[in-house]
Parts: sequence; C-alpha cells; structure tokens
Amino acid sequence: MTAMEKQAYAGLLRFMIGVAAAMFVTAWTLVYWQAWAFLAVFFGSSFATIRYLAKHDPKLLERRITAGPAAEKEQSQKLIQVLAMIAFFAMLLLPAIDRRYGWSSMSPSVAVAGDMLVAAGFVAIVFVFKENSYASSIIEVGAGQKIVTTGPYAVMRHPMYSGAIVMLIGVPLALGSWWGLLTVIPLTLLIVWRLLEEEKFLIKNLPGYSEYQNKVRYRLLPFVW
Repeated sequence: MTAMEKQAYAGLLRFMIGVAAAMFVTAWTLVYWQAWAFLAVFFGSSFATIRYLAKHDPKLLERRITAGPAAEKEQSQKLIQVLAMIAFFAMLLLPAIDRRYGWSSMSPSVAVAGDMLVAAGFVAIVFVFKENSYASSIIEVGAGQKIVTTGPYAVMRHPMYSGAIVMLIGVPLALGSWWGLLTVIPLTLLIVWRLLEEEKFLIKNLPGYSEYQNKVRYRLLPFVW
C-alpha cells in the first residue's frame, strides 16, 4: 500500500468517524438503523473507489485527495466549496434531527432504495473516473490534458456531477427523512453554479472546449439541460 493510498484511507476514516459522531449525537440515540446502513454503504463505496483508483489510476487518486476550499484557485470556487460543505453536513444532520423528533414516517423499503441510490451515484462517478483521468476534485487544467468525448462525456458534459446528484438524492432517503430532501435543493444549485463557473474556466484554458460544447449540448441531464 502506497503512502498516498494510506493518506486517502486515513482521511476517509477521519471523515466517517466525524460524520457518525455528529449524526448519532444529533439524533441522541444509537438505535438508528438507517444511519448505520447509510454509513456502511457510504464507507464501503468510498473505500472501493479509493482502492480502484489506487490500482488503476494513482495519479487521479492524488488529484482527488487534494480537495477543499483552500485547494481551489478561483475565489468563486472557494466560496462554492465552503457553502457545499455546510450544505452537505446539513443534509446529514437534518435527518438526524428528524429521527430524534419523529417528523417523518418512511417505509424501510424507501430507506433501502436511498442506499441503492447512494451506491449507484458512486458507481456512476467511478465510470467517469475510468474515462477521464483528469477528473480532479478542484477546477484546473493538468499538463497534457485533453477533452474527453467518450463514454458518458459523449452524452453530457458533466457526468460526474450527475452521479453526485443521484447520490445526494439518496442520502436523506437512506437516513429515513422526507424533510432531508429539502437540502438537495441548495446542493444542486451549488453544483450548477460550480459547473457554470467551471465551463467559463475551461473555455479560457482548455483548447477545443467551445467546440465540445457545441457538439455535446447537455450538461447534466440528456434532453433536458
């Protein structure tokens, strides 16, 4: 196991411990099976993604672990990253509050479907990684980077964000909260803001991107937008 892979696993473990502690303290109970199931799915999917990248594309793994507001070069992206972090934790904690006070009544099958959406979102993102070795966690153009037009990029310009939205829709459902779905709205809007800013950056810094935009019309959802 390389030092970079160890760093990625350690970061994932710290994140999951922090998330678990915050959720169970907020819910004020450990008897919250939806949270345990979600944590297992999220951790397992994240672990598998790291393992895949470590084996097949270590350079992309290195790009992915360089993340967060401080790593961004554009001021607008720093702001988006901060707001996204706040909104994501709200997505995790609002269902925990919901669980504590019993606001939602949800069938267990819906929560299981939510876990499946979370896993499906990760799978979609891994397919993107397979096609695009430059899918960094920050907005940048790497040395020798070329436009990818194969796989999901032949259908939409930002397939990784599409996969992320699928995952985000699944999170509050997996945690058993109808009210938590409200947090999907600001996160989706932040993703749209980020990709629009990203496209401005790529037009300026990645040769041929304007032509790619003309060829592939849809950003997130084929035949819609």
